Amino acid sequence: MSKAGTINVQTENIFPIIKKFLYSDNEIFLRELVSNAVDATQKLKALARMGEVTGDLGDLKIEIELDASAKTITIKDKGIGMTADEVEKYITQIAFSGAEEFVNTYKDKVDKNVVIGHFGLGFYSAFMVAKKVELFSLSHKAGSKAVHWTCDGSPSYEIEEISNRTQRGTNVVLHIADDCAEYLEQSKIQGLLTKYGKFLPVEIKFGTKKDWIDTDEKDEKGEVKRKEVEVDNIINNPNPAWTKKPADLKDEDYESFYRELYPMQFDKPLFHIHLNVDYPFNLTGILYFPKLSNKLEMPKDRIQLYCNQVFVTDNVEHVVPDFLTLLRGVIDSPDIPLNVSRSYLQADAQVKKIATHITKKVADKLEELYKKDRTEFEAKWDDIRLFVQYGMISDEKFYDKLSKCALLKTTDSKYYTFEEFEAAVSALQTDKDKNKIYLYASNMDEQHAYIDAAKARGYSVLLMDSILDAHYINHLESKLKETRFVRVDSDTVDKLIKKDDTTVSKLSEDQQNTLKPMVEALLNKDQYTVHMEALSEQDAPMMITRPEFMRRMKDMNQLGGGGGGFNFYGSMPDMYQMVVNTNHPLIGKALDESDSEKQNALLKQMSDLALLAQGLLKGEALTQFVKRSVSLIES
Repeated sequence: MSKAGTINVQTENIFPIIKKFLYSDNEIFLRELVSNAVDATQKLKALARMGEVTGDLGDLKIEIELDASAKTITIKDKGIGMTADEVEKYITQIAFSGAEEFVNTYKDKVDKNVVIGHFGLGFYSAFMVAKKVELFSLSHKAGSKAVHWTCDGSPSYEIEEISNRTQRGTNVVLHIADDCAEYLEQSKIQGLLTKYGKFLPVEIKFGTKKDWIDTDEKDEKGEVKRKEVEVDNIINNPNPAWTKKPADLKDEDYESFYRELYPMQFDKPLFHIHLNVDYPFNLTGILYFPKLSNKLEMPKDRIQLYCNQVFVTDNVEHVVPDFLTLLRGVIDSPDIPLNVSRSYLQADAQVKKIATHITKKVADKLEELYKKDRTEFEAKWDDIRLFVQYGMISDEKFYDKLSKCALLKTTDSKYYTFEEFEAAVSALQTDKDKNKIYLYASNMDEQHAYIDAAKARGYSVLLMDSILDAHYINHLESKLKETRFVRVDSDTVDKLIKKDDTTVSKLSEDQQNTLKPMVEALLNKDQYTVHMEALSEQDAPMMITRPEFMRRMKDMNQLGGGGGGFNFYGSMPDMYQMVVNTNHPLIGKALDESDSEKQNALLKQMSDLALLAQGLLKGEALTQFVKRSVSLIES
């Protein structure tokens, strides 16, 4: 019997398909067709469990055959198969989903998540690369006859019953179009199968490979003979770690799976989170915390998104919050649409619920690690702090959860929670306005003199050298009551934490007015302002400070943010203050010097020393400083 017909496009179903199921890359044809084969196999297993299919199911491997000379790719399964009526129903009526009908029919007996297909359009992705598609199928139902369906990509098709097929299941044969010849290369198909089918729940065989096995014979030396044989080249792991129960896995299993996901990564992950949720949505997966450098950049080995073990994308920015993209691992959920635009993902309510849940699980894990072993948590802190800071800045709930266990590190490598640090410094580091002043350094080497001066006063100095710290500090100031962060080189040590007591200057106002323009003449007025201050005699005669507000805004603009989208502060030159200590003996000596040349040399030497301490003395100015220093020593 032979029959001709026209493919029936159902208008009531096609518009949701257009909105939800848009292909952007023709390589996904292989993902869709292999997924269909997996579905057919999974359905057969489900029916067997329900007793509707009896007997030995046999070898259920899915086979992919590439014939470059015939210009065909064949996808073979030994699954549920189809009758002629079912082919017309599921193949010729676009958007009529066999998967959805199967689930609805057996909704009380089968887990809907074992079936991948949803929209009934995946089969037609074949025509993205094929000029003709043939389908050969034999249903599992007793007495069924095999059927052959063929279509050249037009609305016309042919379907006929055939007698020469005895194997249950379906073969889909793609006759590759001339402009898609790249898909006839074995390496191309191997790569696509590895990319999209690496963890499909049914074994996938592609071609064969050579191996050596022992025989029962021995050679003249008495050694066992070996022979070369062809073996199945199975390209996937049908039972990846995330599909198993956490109780059934050990730490080495998680580490082994990490290597499977990222074979080029040599560092071990710091720790992992196993996701396993079945209500109110279905979600499984494993997320790993890698060691993070002090760079806020998208990692090359990113989180991989799967739908029922079918790879969807590793571009998950709109599935999880941005800060979570710093992690690695796998997220698998049938409740995330397979083929949709990013804007759709952003607006999808279910996706938002999933993102919120993942964020909570990550926060819970960090809190658990902190409570379980504080010492171990501190040892990992430097490697995870960038992630935690990013999350606390960008997600209010994440901040609330982590504010009890996020750490502050001092220049002495001591770690404190927010509450602990407040208790430790409040007595000594509260200013006259009752604000707690948290001193910090961003570079221990460059700011060593300032750190040393602050510690000499008994102050604790935090180390805030993360690329995010300018933003993080601003955020903390908005959260922590009566607290200000002040960089240790932003002012003289006596003014970092303003008290009621004052130091009297040894120089009169007239003397200061005489000295100030002399120092100003030594500096670039576009970058330096001169301030006369009464400090301790033990402090340096001159020192450089950097105004906190301007420097912080510039730091924030270099990363992004803080300027309303206009990089005003980032475009300005660095601004510094040259502070002249009016109580230092050398300042008095310079002022009293009658020889103007010696006076200028002495002032220049002191100002250059201040510049040198901040790494700001360079080029010719540094050369002249060295020569002058030698001259002063000789005199």
